[in-house]
Amino acid sequence: MKNFALCIVLLSSVCVLAQAAGKRPKITAIDHVDFYTTSPDANEQKYGTALGLASAPLVEPGQTQRFMVGSQWVGYSPAPDPKATNRLDHVAFRTDDCEGLRKYLAANGVKVPDSVSKWQDGSMSIMVSDPEGNRIEFVQPAKFVRIQGAASGDPVSRRMIHAGFVVHDRAAEDRFYKDILGFRPYWYGGMHPERTDWVALQVPDGTDWLEYMLNIKPDADLRTVGVMNHISLGVKDMNAAQMKIESHGWTPNATEHSQIGRDGKLQLNVYDPDLSRIELMEFTPVDKPCWSEFTGPHPSEDR
Repeated sequence: MKNFALCIVLLSSVCVLAQAAGKRPKITAIDHVDFYTTSPDANEQKYGTALGLASAPLVEPGQTQRFMVGSQWVGYSPAPDPKATNRLDHVAFRTDDCEGLRKYLAANGVKVPDSVSKWQDGSMSIMVSDPEGNRIEFVQPAKFVRIQGAASGDPVSRRMIHAGFVVHDRAAEDRFYKDILGFRPYWYGGMHPERTDWVALQVPDGTDWLEYMLNIKPDADLRTVGVMNHISLGVKDMNAAQMKIESHGWTPNATEHSQIGRDGKLQLNVYDPDLSRIELMEFTPVDKPCWSEFTGPHPSEDR
């Protein structure tokens, strides 16, 4: 009888683990991206003045600046090592069930915290590391707070559509983002047809995407890493977007100007004071993409 009872307990435990491992809560969008800065005043000029993004109350420990992009945001904290070439702190994605996702990741072999963190604004989050050590956060946001931050300022964009960072081991990252988290292929391309330099993977339950930036030397300098570790703000009309930031005092130059990317979308790159790239990008292509076709729906201002 004892053996029978023990078998029932073990079977129940296996079933619970199987359910946790098999059912993933939704991952719907990018919530925010956090960088490090050595020049907060110049950062304010870039985001608050040139890009017209409203500042918002701070929500994460150590954070010193937060700029709203609609209901999403870009955050900054002081650079722990001003000589380091990597200014990216973490990328955060939204989920509808933070605790459920914590259990799901643990059941799939990912190291997770013992419990979710609760923010002052009512949001909940967990922080994990991907196979290359990039800090990835999952946030269940407090929606009423997000709505408050979206209506002020004169923003060039109200929608962050993707974030990218340097990836050295594509296969290892795929096992995390595609196999465990369910990210879906969106587009890939490169500077030359024989080599893939960029891989775009959309979140499983939305149109935002993560971009692998491949083939980067381990000893790349600050400028190169800053180009790769970037965010992208979606715009409907690049000409109108450029006119807006010009009215805010920005002027095009050798490194900040509009162009058509290899994916066929109009883009305009600007840089924060630490050379991290802020890419303005139209939601849909104006030309045929190079190397591959898009395999997922395009984002828009409201999705």
